[in-house]
Amino acid sequence: MRPNFMLDAQAALGFVISQTAHIETQVNETVYPDIQYPTLVPVDTSANPWAKTVTYFTADKFGRADWINGNADDIPLAGTELSRQETSVHMAGIGYGYGLEEISQAAMLGINLDAADAAAARRAYEEMVERVALYGDTTKNFYGLTNAPAVVAASALTGSWDTASPAQILADVNAALAGQYAGTLYTGLADTLLLPYSKFLKISTTPLNDNGTDTILSWLQTKNVYTAQTGRPLTIRAMRGLDKAGAGSTARMVAYRRDPNVVKMHIPMPHRFLPVYQAGPTRWEVPGIFRLGGVDVRRPKEMSYTDGL
Repeated sequence: MRPNFMLDAQAALGFVISQTAHIETQVNETVYPDIQYPTLVPVDTSANPWAKTVTYFTADKFGRADWINGNADDIPLAGTELSRQETSVHMAGIGYGYGLEEISQAAMLGINLDAADAAAARRAYEEMVERVALYGDTTKNFYGLTNAPAVVAASALTGSWDTASPAQILADVNAALAGQYAGTLYTGLADTLLLPYSKFLKISTTPLNDNGTDTILSWLQTKNVYTAQTGRPLTIRAMRGLDKAGAGSTARMVAYRRDPNVVKMHIPMPHRFLPVYQAGPTRWEVPGIFRLGGVDVRRPKEMSYTDGL
């Protein structure tokens, strides 16, 4: 008769320890295609994992070249006004665990422990970071990509897109891009546009006109201020939570230059699993911790919000 090794707590602990390295490697390599923040917000993990705050500076250029006399001693000067900012870093956690029954059954059958709970923990981490990155967290006084108070919000020229013509929608988008570009004295042009799902659905399914095959979206991706200036297509993405993100709970469009000099999120300690421990008479757990700060909008003029779509 085969002995039941799992009735021994140390044997169970040893079995779980032997499994966790394989499980965690598998889980950490998983990519969740519906998690958007890694492609929308540059992430900085360079700070010390245990840092309590991260200090950064927002910059605003000033100065204008002008004609001068050959003997002038009052040369126009340019410079940069720096404003010191600081974002706090907070700890959060999510782990997973196994009961004696599933540990014993896996050992008896000679199979690996199910990685589903570990994957669920990793997924929960990604979902929390996504929420903080895009929408902020009021409990920590964090703002996100879609609601930074330093970013100017303007009203859509057309108003609601529900009844707007394709030409009016195109005009709204290009006005947002051109206005943001002018606000930086034509030094930083937005390359990314975020739309509520309802508005993205409208432009992706509405024909540009009765005579062609283009939708408003397919036309807009290559016929816009950014593409005309750079020759590169404009990135247009749909995002949850924008349908009521604007003033008066109206739909909001976000235009910005996706660059770490413009916007950045600090994650000094990405999610990590700690060593397994016995949490009870018949349960063993693997804690998981991470530390993150909010989203820093370093150059607010290179972002813009358009409300009332």
